[in-house]
Amino acid sequence: MASHYVIMYTATAGANGPLLGTDEEDIVLLQFLVWDAVCRKTVTEQQYIVRPPTEDINENVLGEQCREDFRLTEDQVKNGQPLENVIDSFDAILSKIAESNTSRVAMVTDGQLHLRQVLHPKALSRNFTLPDYYNSFYDLRKEFKSFYHSEDMASVPDMLSFLAMEEDSAEELATRTVRDMGRILSRMIADGHRFVLPESIMIRLEPGICSRTEEVDSGCVVRARGLPWQSSDQDIAKFFRGLNIAKGGVALCLSPQGRRNGEALIRFISPEHRDMALKRHKHHIGNRYIEVYKATGEDFINVAGELFSSLGNNNEAQTFLSRGGQVIIRMRGLPYDCTPKQVVEFFESGENGCQILDNEDGVLFVRKPDGRATGDAFVLFGSEEDSTKALAKHREIIGSRYIELFRSTTAEVQQAAMMRQSRVEDGDGGRRGGRGDGVLNRSMDPRTYEQQQPLIAQLPQVPLLPQQIITSGTRKDCIRLRGLPFEAQVEHILEFLGELAKSIVYQGVHMVYNAQGQPSGEAFIQMDSEHSAYLASQQRHHRYMVFGKKQRYIEVFQCSGEDMNMVLTGGLPAQRPIVSPGGTVLAPPFGAFPLGPAPPVLNAVGAVTPRLPAYPGMAYPTMFYWPYPSPPVSPSSPYYGSPPHMATPATPPHHTIVNRGYSVKGDRPTLSPPARGFEPGTSRL
Repeated sequence: MASHYVIMYTATAGANGPLLGTDEEDIVLLQFLVWDAVCRKTVTEQQYIVRPPTEDINENVLGEQCREDFRLTEDQVKNGQPLENVIDSFDAILSKIAESNTSRVAMVTDGQLHLRQVLHPKALSRNFTLPDYYNSFYDLRKEFKSFYHSEDMASVPDMLSFLAMEEDSAEELATRTVRDMGRILSRMIADGHRFVLPESIMIRLEPGICSRTEEVDSGCVVRARGLPWQSSDQDIAKFFRGLNIAKGGVALCLSPQGRRNGEALIRFISPEHRDMALKRHKHHIGNRYIEVYKATGEDFINVAGELFSSLGNNNEAQTFLSRGGQVIIRMRGLPYDCTPKQVVEFFESGENGCQILDNEDGVLFVRKPDGRATGDAFVLFGSEEDSTKALAKHREIIGSRYIELFRSTTAEVQQAAMMRQSRVEDGDGGRRGGRGDGVLNRSMDPRTYEQQQPLIAQLPQVPLLPQQIITSGTRKDCIRLRGLPFEAQVEHILEFLGELAKSIVYQGVHMVYNAQGQPSGEAFIQMDSEHSAYLASQQRHHRYMVFGKKQRYIEVFQCSGEDMNMVLTGGLPAQRPIVSPGGTVLAPPFGAFPLGPAPPVLNAVGAVTPRLPAYPGMAYPTMFYWPYPSPPVSPSSPYYGSPPHMATPATPPHHTIVNRGYSVKGDRPTLSPPARGFEPGTSRL
C-alpha cells in the first residue's frame, strides 16, 4: 500500500471535462494534493500555472470555458512556468515529503484522461521524461465503482452525492475538485478499501508476432492513415503515447513491393483505450494530421497475421523477431561476403560505438530465393539510445562500400521473409553498378515508385493538403464569411471587419476560389480567440460591404477550427446543393476535391493574387504535395523531382482555397514573407 497519494488535476487552454485532450491544446494549469496514508491527512496542496509554448504566437490562448471554470487570465498564463519546470518543482517537493522514497507514491486521478490523453502526450511533445510514479495511477471512478458496487460515476460531484457529502466551497474548479477527491479517498480508506491494482501506462511498444489463427477483438483496433512514410512501429506508438498497445500491436501496411503506404493498424489492450485513441483523430505528427478510424480484428489479422504466416518455414526470421529488441535498423549496401562479425564491429567501432542486441545473433541478412546475398540486413538494438548512435553511422564504410542505415519495423522483416518464401523472381535494378540487390532493395528505389492502393479499397481517399495552413480543434475561434463580392480582396475584408481585423492571427485569411480560379464569395478567417470570433459574428453579421457602387450584405458565422478544417478538406457532407452568392450551384460535398491526384496549379488564380516584388537572386523551387505515401527515399534526402504518377485530373476540382499570407499589425494589414516552395504571397491548398 502507498505511503502517500498524489491527487492530480490538469486543465488545458481549450476543451476540458469529457473532451479533455481531444483538441491538442496545451496544459495551462496543474493542481496537486498530497494525502498522507499513514497520518490520514492532507500534507500539501500545490497549484501551478503553466505557460504554453504557443503563447507568443497569438495574443490570446485561453478558451472561454477555461477562463470561466478556472478563473485564469491571459497575463497569468503568459507569466507561468514551462511544463517541464512545473514537473521538476513538484517532484522536488514530493521527494522531500516522501523522504526521497517516491517508489511508494501513488497517483490518483478523476478518470483516465488527465494522464493518458494530456500529460504523457504533452511531455513527449516537449521532449522530457516524467518521473516513474507518473507511469501508474488509480482511477478514482473505477475504484469507487468497484468498492461500493455503484453505477458508473461520471464526475466527482456524482461520487459525493452517492456518499451524501457536500462539495468543497472553493470557487475555482481545480481546487474544489482535488479537495473533494481527497475527502472521497479518505472516506474509501476509512470504509476499508485498499488501493492495490493501479492502472499502468506503457512507455515502450513491446515487440511480438501475431498468428493468423489468433482472435482479435474488433473493439480494440483502429486504423491510422496519413503517417509519414518513414514512420516505424515505435513512432506510431509514440503518437498514441499514454494508451496501451497490445504486444506486437502495430501492423504497418506494405504494398506488394514492400513499401509503406502511410497506413497502419493498431491493436490496443482494451476497448477503453481504443475509444481514447479515436479521440486523437486529426492530431498531428509534425505538420501532418493523422486520421484515426475504427477497424476490425479481421483487418488486423489480414495484415499482421498474413505476414506472420510467411515466417512459417523461415525459422531464422522468426527467431530473430522473437529476441524482443526495441529497435530494428535496416542496413543497405553491404558487401556480398559480409559476415555478422563485421556488422557487430561496424557498430562497436568509433567514439559513438553501440552494442547490437545478442551480438551476432542480432543480425539477420536478407537473401534472394536462391540463397544469394542481397546486400541488406536487419539489426536489433535494445534501446532507443543505441539506435540513435547506430543511425549516426549512416554512410560509414565496411570494406570499400558505404552503408546506408534506416529505421525499420517488424513488418518489413516479415515482408522480406515473405518475399523470399514466395520465391519472387529477382532481376537487375541494384543500387550500384547493376547489382541484383533483390526485391526489397528494388522496392525502395525512387525510380520504381508507383502509387499504391489503400489498405481498405472501399474507404474514400482524401487528398493531401499543406496542413500547416489549416487549423484544427474545437475552439470556436474562426469565422466564416459568405456573400462577398467576387471582386473583393483581402484588403476589403479587413476594412469590412474594422477594428476586429486586429484580432486575425498570422496567415489567418483563407479565401475560397472555384475550379476556374474565380472567387466563390466565401472566406474563412482564424481569429486569436473565441471571444474575438464571437464579437465578429455578432457585430458584422448582415452588415453591408460597400464595393464601388455595389452594396452586399455579408453573412458572418462563428465556427471552430475543426469545422473549418472539415469544410476545406471536403470532410463535411452537405445535405443539399449549396448556392453561392453568385448563384452557382456547387456539387456536394461543399469545397471537396474529387478523389484522385492533387489539383494542378491554376493560372487563373494568379490574376487575382497580390504579388510581392521579386527578390533578386532568390529562386522558389517547385514543391509537390504527394498523396499518401510520400516518395520512398532516404529520410535525409529532400525530394523535389516531378512525381511520375501525378497527372492532371480529367475533372477539375470544385474549389481552390488560397491563403493570402496576410498578417495584421497595428492598424494596417501587411503582407507576410512568401512561404518557401510557393508563388510569392500565396499558399495554395
